[in-house]
Amino acid sequence: MPTAKSKLDISLVRELAAILREADLGEVEIEHDDLRIRVSKATSMAAAAAPVYASTSVAAPVASAAAPSASAESTPAAVPSNAITSPMVGTVYLSADPESKAFVAIGDKVKKGDTLMLIEAMKTFNPVEAPEAGTVKEIIAVDGQPVEFGEPLIIVE
Repeated sequence: MPTAKSKLDISLVRELAAILREADLGEVEIEHDDLRIRVSKATSMAAAAAPVYASTSVAAPVASAAAPSASAESTPAAVPSNAITSPMVGTVYLSADPESKAFVAIGDKVKKGDTLMLIEAMKTFNPVEAPEAGTVKEIIAVDGQPVEFGEPLIIVE
């Protein structure tokens, strides 16, 4: 007989699968206390190529797994060890709203806990905060870009 917890887990998996379909995502993951659930779509090996990350200062488009770059020899950029990464799957926003100034710009000094950007997931805006004081060296994420868990967003040194 299913327990109340397993019924909750099953309904949560169904909700995550619905979000996956509605937002046309490849994967969605949620972690709370001792529960961790990841739902992903099956992909072919050709579509499983890792995305290439681009800096906003270069204004280059970000290649996606669905649209591989023209160069078959290109490899994903190495993720810097000091990059602040996305804590969740969602959409990144560099400002509170389209008319507002970005939370930070390259060269800005930030304090521990300052909001660097927002990630919208399931209609909730979650702040990405500076883990320590420093200077913004590079903003990797592009405003309005979908991001995956662990994807590099910004570098603060």
